[in-house]
Amino acid sequence: MQKIGDSYFPTKEFKDGAWLNDDSIYEKAKKDPIKFWEDLAKELFWFKSWKKGFLHKPPYFQWFLDGKINITSDIFEKNNLDFKILKNKTALIWEAEPPEEKSRTFTYQELFKEVCQFANALKKLGVKKGDRVGIYLPVIPEVVISMLACARIGAVHSVVFSAFSPQALKVRLQDTAAKVLITADGYYRRGQVINLKQNADEGIKETEVKKTIVVRRAKNEVFWDEKKDAWYEDLIKDEKDFCEAEVMDAEDAFFILYTSGSTGKPKGCLHVCGGYTVQSYWTGKWIFDFHSDDIFWCTSDPGWITGHTYAIYSPLLNGITSLLFEGAPDFPTPDRWAQIVEKHKVSIFYTAPTAIRMFEKYGAEILSKYKFENLRLLGSVGEPIDEAAWLWYFREVGREKCPIVDTWWQTETGGILITSLPGIGPFKPAFTGLPFPGVKVDILDEKGKPCPKDVQGNLVILPPFSPGMFRGIYKNPEKYLETYWSQYGKEIYFTSDGALKDGNDLIRIIGRVDDVIKVAGHRVSTGELEAAINGHNEISECAVIGVPDEIKGEVPVAFVSYNDKKGVAEEVKKEVIDQIKKEIGPIALPKEVYLVEDLPKTRSGKIMRRILKRLFTGEELGDLSTLSNPESVEKIKNIIRK
Repeated sequence: MQKIGDSYFPTKEFKDGAWLNDDSIYEKAKKDPIKFWEDLAKELFWFKSWKKGFLHKPPYFQWFLDGKINITSDIFEKNNLDFKILKNKTALIWEAEPPEEKSRTFTYQELFKEVCQFANALKKLGVKKGDRVGIYLPVIPEVVISMLACARIGAVHSVVFSAFSPQALKVRLQDTAAKVLITADGYYRRGQVINLKQNADEGIKETEVKKTIVVRRAKNEVFWDEKKDAWYEDLIKDEKDFCEAEVMDAEDAFFILYTSGSTGKPKGCLHVCGGYTVQSYWTGKWIFDFHSDDIFWCTSDPGWITGHTYAIYSPLLNGITSLLFEGAPDFPTPDRWAQIVEKHKVSIFYTAPTAIRMFEKYGAEILSKYKFENLRLLGSVGEPIDEAAWLWYFREVGREKCPIVDTWWQTETGGILITSLPGIGPFKPAFTGLPFPGVKVDILDEKGKPCPKDVQGNLVILPPFSPGMFRGIYKNPEKYLETYWSQYGKEIYFTSDGALKDGNDLIRIIGRVDDVIKVAGHRVSTGELEAAINGHNEISECAVIGVPDEIKGEVPVAFVSYNDKKGVAEEVKKEVIDQIKKEIGPIALPKEVYLVEDLPKTRSGKIMRRILKRLFTGEELGDLSTLSNPESVEKIKNIIRK
């Protein structure tokens, strides 16, 4: 990478080999985004071509009307690479948490056969096109097989993150009215066997689930109901290894994925077959610059949209190898993730800023024995990445040679909509980049007027929208309208994220606009505060929340992950306050800075700020089963009491 001013650009060598290396693509797409997406869609396999590219009836829209498609046909039978060549190529590499356990691999042909066997088994159980199927599986190959088998026969899959509680599973199963649930006996997490079947048994109570299919993973003892339960391996062993693909309409339901439900009842985002396939293929190809010999590791669990699109569908559509890992990236040793990168010769690594800051906290010394010679591209996802974490990632993991594609998108958008394209750039620390070609966004003030450069406003998406965006909230049109289309009217999608543009139109995502604290009438973004605190040399991670204050209405409180081995707690607190004063100003000074060992996080690495907030408001903390470190909550509670 070469640095020009405050930005970085790809080397000539990288640029020459990239799929996209000419920024004229943006202007071409801008002239006629509908035709642009239609031209891209033509490169995929359709049973029947569409009659109309785009139809808009605000707040609803459709793409590729009357087109017929099946994503599994694109992956296995009509892939851009000749399947005769592709079939013996490795599609999946699976790494178990126990380091001594052997990795599992599937070629495209092996994966296709097992997908077909399971698809046939599901059909024998009475699952048909349009039926909803619940998937409650850990990160094992069968989660991929289950999703693809559902897609093959036109069933609508709804994946539930395996760390969610039985109650969280139940809510989702009730909403979808799924009659079949696919789960596992158990799985490994930080050396422990989690009895997933037990959670599933509890979760299916008061639902319409008639059959539970169980994958044998941990071989732990489980309760068994002969009438309701069936082993996955028994179901597929005598099935034929070919299943005809169901011909799906472009606007047929593909999957329902629920937002995490951190604020009330989770929302079931409904995605459809045609647009999602097109967007998944092209965003992966251009943003990660997928080439046939790439080994791609997206660290997201398939229970999240990142895992859906970039651990499974996009790499497989592009005919490359995707790596899945069952465990935590820092277990049993802090460098487990680095061992995996080296062992499997990972060339593209896509992870969250929280994970990057965790790696940084362990120190760069543990990485000195790793060469990372195969790495050629890095990605960041899930939350805004601050400059300090970006630079550390660039230096210590990318060795100053790998472009970093910071990516913005949501469960609702289905795929990445803002980033820097690796063959074009620029890559500016803490700035996400430009809208993907064919995507139109803006940053508006409260009155709906575009914000000037460097002024924060609300990020919105404008028509014609991207083909892979969701089509609604399952069974809840009122919530769909109220959440996304009421702020600026039915033709402008409100993302709920704050953002600003620099002088070159690069977009910086500030964070959720509901993560804004009003201090004495002044709006202060928690994301901005956290970025300022993370600028401190010895601090790798923090969380800021707003708490009620009698005088100012609301004031910030900061939780800083810092192990006070040197006995300099008060000094560090003072430095944090000085940092905020310098970066933002005295209006943003926190009422209190708490030094904590760890922050409560989900297994995907997301800091649960709502739990920190509830420690002050006295509200019920809610479901802590999604946390990777629930013990941190009690420790923080004790620190606050003191």
